[in-house]
Amino acid sequence: MNPYLLLWLEAPLQAWGHDSKFGRRDSLDFPTKSGVLGLICCARGAGGDERDWLSGWAGLDMQVEAFVPRDAKGTPLPRLPLLRDFHMVGSGYDDADPWQNLLIPKTSEGKKAVGGGTKMTYRYYLQDMAFAVVIEAPIGQADAIVESLKAPVWDLYLGRKNCVPTELVFQGLHASAEEALAAGRALADAKHRALAFVVRQGEHDGEVLTLNDVPVQFGPDKRYRDRRVTVLKPGPDDDG
Repeated sequence: MNPYLLLWLEAPLQAWGHDSKFGRRDSLDFPTKSGVLGLICCARGAGGDERDWLSGWAGLDMQVEAFVPRDAKGTPLPRLPLLRDFHMVGSGYDDADPWQNLLIPKTSEGKKAVGGGTKMTYRYYLQDMAFAVVIEAPIGQADAIVESLKAPVWDLYLGRKNCVPTELVFQGLHASAEEALAAGRALADAKHRALAFVVRQGEHDGEVLTLNDVPVQFGPDKRYRDRRVTVLKPGPDDDG
């Protein structure tokens, strides 16, 4: 049986893009598999397409439990809406100045972008959420990944580089998904957080989604394949 990593993803802001296009940079309600594997690659200091490494994770399980804060009386607080940030890239630079000109967005050939160098985007963020991510690790790789997560080569961030985690990401290696999920709920309880929803891989009784978030290849030419997940509300026996 493959071991399971427990990753705790908590920050004031998180962003997990899965279908962002052009000037609208959206976020899914929970971490994507591509985002989590990208985080692990940062910890490893691994760039490039990583095709062989990614192939070992493609069919493995990943589950997510989402937690919101409680108030002083222990009542779960409602989830905050997505934060929208109006973001301009390349504005205010003088293209006649050699140094400032380097900061203006250009085409892949180094020419001025169509419509000018300044680009306007709307970027969306999750606010004050915490996620217990339980991901099955390939046999023989878990120990090396644990060491990388404990001492990352590159900075870890939760979707975008301005989304800095406020807790240690690695929270243990476990023999089963059930054991890892139990550890995640214990951590959430210690942090005074309540279960908001659950994401299970595959089709179950709940809201079934198709996500194009299983990475086949990273690097400049990113490629993905689909995965089915089910979003579930907490049951009467669940916390929150």
